[in-house]
Amino acid sequence: MKRIYLDYNASTPIAPEVAAAMKPFLTAHYGNPSSRHWAAITAKEALERARGQVAELIGCHDDEVIFTSGGTEANNHAIKGVFQAHGGRNAHIITTQIEHPAVLQPCRFLERLGVSVTCLPVDSHGMVDPDDVRKAITSRTILVSVMHANNEVGTIQPIAEIGRITRSHEILFHTDAAQSVGKVPVRVAKLGVDLLSVAGHKLYGPKGVGALYIRRGVTVEPLHHGAGHEAGRRAGTENVMLDVGLGAACRAAQRWIGMAALRTLRDYFWQRLKTEFDDKVVLNGHSTMRLPNTLNISLPGHNGPALLAALKGVAASTGSACHAGSMEISPVLKAMGVRPEVALGAIRFSLGRATTRKEIDYVLGQLGAAVAADAVKPAG
Repeated sequence: MKRIYLDYNASTPIAPEVAAAMKPFLTAHYGNPSSRHWAAITAKEALERARGQVAELIGCHDDEVIFTSGGTEANNHAIKGVFQAHGGRNAHIITTQIEHPAVLQPCRFLERLGVSVTCLPVDSHGMVDPDDVRKAITSRTILVSVMHANNEVGTIQPIAEIGRITRSHEILFHTDAAQSVGKVPVRVAKLGVDLLSVAGHKLYGPKGVGALYIRRGVTVEPLHHGAGHEAGRRAGTENVMLDVGLGAACRAAQRWIGMAALRTLRDYFWQRLKTEFDDKVVLNGHSTMRLPNTLNISLPGHNGPALLAALKGVAASTGSACHAGSMEISPVLKAMGVRPEVALGAIRFSLGRATTRKEIDYVLGQLGAAVAADAVKPAG
């Protein structure tokens, strides 16, 4: 069976240069970077080099980057850490209805501690209105958290505009940039954020590693307490091999920022879909302010999971990976006001560095044959 991978927003393969950078730390370089002897030197140098590579990609100082176990920990650290350092039971946090569960669930947890959480709506394109952020701010607001790009539909949020609002109100601003780092330019100063989350396996690095940017001068309570690793901000001996992998992935990603070739391929895919299905196919998400590799479409009247099952050997998604297998309407599409008969027919194709036009043509053929043969039953 031919295998085609179009689920790069869920996870990416480890890039060859990343694997090569990690390999020596499986065997030869086993020292603890916090130790004071010869075995620690190589590990410590590699760790700090990796930190610098992450910092270079997002445009910050090396000492503003701490390594985490992934995007989920980075989000939890940012949200809970700000609450513990600056908030109390009367605190208020602003986020959106389309955030990843790694943001929404920490907010729900803090609600149980008495925190008030405002989840802002989005428009039909999946975009939040900065003016809604402004109107939601109160004297109790301690944090605004808005994702940079949505993992399901790819819509890129007006983060810089929101950043200007939070800065004028002297409120901390966090963005989950797991999906955008390595795909579009992400510079913390231009975005105006105080905290930013990175996930390694979204940019051709290993799973189980991420990073949190914390702007100089911002106090965030550690999520893990213990010894003074990561300048006292995250206890626990660093996983040097994974951190090195993340650094190498960030360095390699600089060659791919903007993904012009992928954008062209994605647009070719969309134009062919419109031709094949006589303009009955629906685009979910913003038409232009969208990740260059992401195409979320619906075939109204069809069942997305059944339709995807008919695409033999094609790895894609009916929503985010965290909702795989669920027959419920995606919370993101629901927040966008997508009609149920349209939302149930949604499929997310996310392209990657290895995707070819030949593969896209194959998927188009499979999809056309499936629909023509009535291979899927109408939704509902």
